[in-house]
Amino acid sequence: MSTKIPVTVCALACSAPLIAQGEKDKQPRINQLYDFGWTFRQGDIAGAQDLAFDDRNWRKLDLPHDFQFEQPWDKTANRGRGFKAPGVAWYRKTFTADSGWKGKQVLLDFEGIMLSGEVWVNGRKVGGTAYGYLGFEADISDAIRYGADNVIAVRATTKDGNSRWYTGGGLFRDVHLVVRNPVSIARHGIFVTTPVVSAAGAQVNVQVEVAGLKGKQDAVEIRTRIFSPDGKLVGTTQSQVPAPRNLPTVEVAMPNLAVAAPNLWSVETPSLYTAEVELVSGGKIVDRLTKRFGIRTVEFSKDFGLRLNGKKVFLKGVANHDDLGAVGVAAHRTSIARMMDRLKAFGFNHIRTSHNPYSESFLDLADEKGLLIVDELYDKWGSTAAWAGSVPWNDVWFDNEKEWIKRDRNHPSVIMWSFGNELQFQQERWNWPTGDWGKTTYRIMDAVAKRYDPTRKTTVAMYPARANGIIKANPAFNIESNIIPPELATITDVTSFNYLWVDYPQYLKHAPDLIVYQSEAVTNELAAPYFGMDRDRMVGLAYWGAIEYWGESDGWPKKGWAYSFFNHALEPFPQAWLAKSIFTDTPVVHIGVVDNEGEAKMWNDVMVGQKIISSNWNRQAGKLYNVYTYTNAEEVELLVNGKSIGVQKNAMDVTKRNTIYWKDVPYAAGQLTAIARTGGKVIARDQIETTGKAVALRIEIENTAWKADGMDLQYAKVYAVDSRGRVVRTATDPITFQVSGAARLIAVDNGDHWSDDLFSDTRKALHDGFAMAILRSDRRPGQVRLTVSGAGLNGASRTLRVK
Repeated sequence: MSTKIPVTVCALACSAPLIAQGEKDKQPRINQLYDFGWTFRQGDIAGAQDLAFDDRNWRKLDLPHDFQFEQPWDKTANRGRGFKAPGVAWYRKTFTADSGWKGKQVLLDFEGIMLSGEVWVNGRKVGGTAYGYLGFEADISDAIRYGADNVIAVRATTKDGNSRWYTGGGLFRDVHLVVRNPVSIARHGIFVTTPVVSAAGAQVNVQVEVAGLKGKQDAVEIRTRIFSPDGKLVGTTQSQVPAPRNLPTVEVAMPNLAVAAPNLWSVETPSLYTAEVELVSGGKIVDRLTKRFGIRTVEFSKDFGLRLNGKKVFLKGVANHDDLGAVGVAAHRTSIARMMDRLKAFGFNHIRTSHNPYSESFLDLADEKGLLIVDELYDKWGSTAAWAGSVPWNDVWFDNEKEWIKRDRNHPSVIMWSFGNELQFQQERWNWPTGDWGKTTYRIMDAVAKRYDPTRKTTVAMYPARANGIIKANPAFNIESNIIPPELATITDVTSFNYLWVDYPQYLKHAPDLIVYQSEAVTNELAAPYFGMDRDRMVGLAYWGAIEYWGESDGWPKKGWAYSFFNHALEPFPQAWLAKSIFTDTPVVHIGVVDNEGEAKMWNDVMVGQKIISSNWNRQAGKLYNVYTYTNAEEVELLVNGKSIGVQKNAMDVTKRNTIYWKDVPYAAGQLTAIARTGGKVIARDQIETTGKAVALRIEIENTAWKADGMDLQYAKVYAVDSRGRVVRTATDPITFQVSGAARLIAVDNGDHWSDDLFSDTRKALHDGFAMAILRSDRRPGQVRLTVSGAGLNGASRTLRVK
């Protein structure tokens, strides 16, 4: 027997029953950012969790914060972890409990503690995380004291995990204090789907999970309003929470709501709607939350790869770890936005979150900017060499997966779930050996994923292995006769391979129904992984380490992965213009001069490496230099001081396409010019030139809308220039930064991945004629004065304003 639930669906012609305006204006839920006013101390300190502990001499700071990045580089430490020794640190925060919170649930919401962490309030342990990339709520209602100080204490450690890359440490993401009524919307309790989408109209379904009603008979109504991207109300829907209620939470699917002529979310037009959900009981609003979502369709097929809103899309992306250059893993929203803007400017439309969930602000920004995300949960499965948790993987994977899916499922940018990375080749690492190369494990995880989000496909990234775990490093097998797809890759919704694009046609002969995504492509193969794929039928690719990141170094003094298109400060290498030439229709030609041949080595069954190339034309007279021009034109002419040294066609060979090599170009002071032509017409031009010596510094400001919210960052780039204002790439002078006013300096950088300097100093040597200051605003509007100076150089100053 079913219970009949009264429901109502309204477009603009009707409205929900009225509630008194005074009641409507009340805020039934408090959600306060708790990133400000913490104290910090490195080291494992006895008694630091106690209420009476004296932390007055501790350092004062605001979150997000990466304590490990502030540690000295340690040549003896794990190179995979970025030559930063593991450690422990404590954070404390004092707050006052409002008497109005009595009778309510008071929660601390930690978005993550790296690498794992424990939390106390007034000396009572209230929660923690064993896998710091995911957050948790701690109910502190019974631990707080009214009319007296309360103390939050957090112990963060990087000692327990075995991650293969630099993880950072500490309170690296946001913390919130949440106060809500006992009857409330559950954690991540709003789930918006769009089961029917067309240009003419869409159906929107809102599911609401209600907590606090177990065993209660109170009548609770759910009311939902949908707002368009420009803030206009486009419809309402409402329903009653059914009884009986014998579970801790009750999931209620609201009646579908029709939205006429929807603004579809896409890479080009990332339109976001908002669902406002209210719980009403006894004539009062007891909870209210809003959740953004996008109206769009995502389809995968072996015939067309990926379609977004019915249109073919090929993923042109990066796979990186989640550090952000000079701020380490501290999840500053400005730093993330800056990275995304740079990628989009060069034609990228996709990021794979290798190999863990990224911050909530990352996904918010991907929604806003129109980037397609493959959202990944783990590196390896199991509790041995590559497990980044502090308790056995078997003990936490279910809770991890549930938290991850429910947290991220409303983001239109997320198009696929990935359960892990490079999983087939070493089954002995697992603590859950199924004897079938993980097929059973995947099926269980897939069932959990589809329980909480049946709308998206799932995948697992494959190490470049063959069926039965065969790799090149195993001399007992003939690789060429065993190009058979891994067993696990044949059952995933989408098949994700790291590298080896040349083998995909052979894989498809054995398993023709595979939907193929190149989850990692190597940058040293340049455009070949892109042009070598069947882009009409395959999903796309993500270049591994396209931005330099910390950790996974192949040897001191390099601090991390540096086979990239951009350095860690996001300054582009010449190869970045190759990416732009293949990812966009914009006419491109760009010159790169080979400084040295760099290095190449075997890594994960493929060759990796990178030539050292720059756009510097301050060279030695009489010497010959090798040059590349990256272009999407039909041909390029190269000239030295106006004299042509030849014309070369753009090769159609996938291994050379868009990359033209010029051997032994004679150097002469002046200009090196590349002219790109298609159909005989000039479509693009690039020129580099010999500069004079550096005489001055120039400041370039990135953030023109700097906010006085205490969270926003300003990136101020500094270049050494000659008397004609040209950037002098050979300048290596040390310069000093001074900041005064309504902001503070939090890091200085020069993009040198080999430097032993830390980022907390006020002095930094120029690298390639470049340095950069990162400033964090105060929580008050005002002026900020930035001054840079260096011996023998005319300094520069800028007066900035935060509003």
